[in-house]
Amino acid sequence: MYPAATPESITRLVHEFYADVRRDPLLAAAFGPRIGADWEPHLARMVAFWSDVMLGVKGFQGNVYGKHMTLEGVTPQHFQRWLDLFDATARRLFEPPVADELLLVSKRIAASLQYGFFGKVEVPGPST
Repeated sequence: MYPAATPESITRLVHEFYADVRRDPLLAAAFGPRIGADWEPHLARMVAFWSDVMLGVKGFQGNVYGKHMTLEGVTPQHFQRWLDLFDATARRLFEPPVADELLLVSKRIAASLQYGFFGKVEVPGPST
């Protein structure tokens, strides 16, 4: 288990989490057609995003909110599954204080996106 967020641990988190996303029928159906067969550019962007958020590395450029608002057919179940998978990955890889911090950030991001989709927060956080 990682005792801290580092560039290496963030990279592993992103790659393992999105491997789970690609295997998940609900999430793969929502994101797969949009991302396509080559996930490497998306993974690189997500490593940059999480490195920015967790480590203060200023390598991410983009509009997370705007990109996600263009997805069609997103439901509260998509958010619940995303949060559950992220929770499981973070808890598997990081010691509890670091996992808790990652999960706090993920819940805030999810809440913002849910508000954009539904006008309210539909999913309070991981069900575990």
